[in-house]
Amino acid sequence: MAGSALKRLMAEYKQLTLNPPEGIIAGPVDEENFFEWEALITGPDETYFEGGVFPASLTFPPDYPLSPPKMKFTCDIFHPNIYNDGKVCISILHAPGDDPMGYESSAERWSPVQSVEKILLSVVSMLAEPNDESAANVDAAKTWRDNRPKFAEIAERTVKQSLGLL
Repeated sequence: MAGSALKRLMAEYKQLTLNPPEGIIAGPVDEENFFEWEALITGPDETYFEGGVFPASLTFPPDYPLSPPKMKFTCDIFHPNIYNDGKVCISILHAPGDDPMGYESSAERWSPVQSVEKILLSVVSMLAEPNDESAANVDAAKTWRDNRPKFAEIAERTVKQSLGLL
């Protein structure tokens, strides 16, 4: 199984290097281990995270693409869909099948047709448009909902930290 996962990851890496999505750089931490990746994601234009550069890690299971990778920001980022430890919580990274909580449809969850590029683009969309109804960080979701000026202030500080300006 790991052999087919490795082939798939190598092909996805090649695609990402030949045709990288705007504002995203990603690849293996070490070309000896294609199951551990690092990524840099630029905060999308005209959002609270605009101009920031946010490092993240992706860890792929041996049965990829049957199971999704785990993604975690390796910097502080205050966002409704990012746990305090940096773990990303979006539907595309949830195991395939029906949601036991009944919140997501199986079509929104992971399937083998997804790719690293689709994950990263989904995360960029998540940065631009948080889902405060399914919060990983309740404080961030509450601030997003109830106090946008404070959310903007915290996000601006996060952007400056990501650039080494604080």
